[in-house]
Amino acid sequence: MSKSLPAVGREKLIVYTDGGSRGNPGEAAIGVVICDGEGRMIKEYGEKIGVKTNNEAEYAAVIFALKKTKALFGKEKTRKMEVEMRMDSELVASQLNGEYKIEEERMFPLFISVWNLKMDFAKVTFSHVRREQNKEADRLVNMALDSEQGRLL
Repeated sequence: MSKSLPAVGREKLIVYTDGGSRGNPGEAAIGVVICDGEGRMIKEYGEKIGVKTNNEAEYAAVIFALKKTKALFGKEKTRKMEVEMRMDSELVASQLNGEYKIEEERMFPLFISVWNLKMDFAKVTFSHVRREQNKEADRLVNMALDSEQGRLL
């Protein structure tokens, strides 16, 4: 799904991400809401990603968000951009902040992908937020999982 407002030059973005799996592992989807520094929505996405665990889906949402942000704004702008990633997965936020160890081997490549994507931005931070503060990204996950085609238009 993609709704948008006109994108003008922005120095800071707030990006809400969520990933979920029905079955854990099971059919999974991601939800991403990209907002300007004032919290106004720029773009939103929801998409099925196949069979994954909840944690894999949470990481996939962060990876998708960073890639989409770079595609939306271009390499030159993103190099000067600060992105605050907000997610309701305390585990993933804490792992990305270096506070928790990654113990599942299959999570290593996902962590490395995020780490490498961070290099395209001036600054990327990861914050854990309460589920109530992440309602839109969560809604997009559920809409994608419930949709026939797997992608929200």
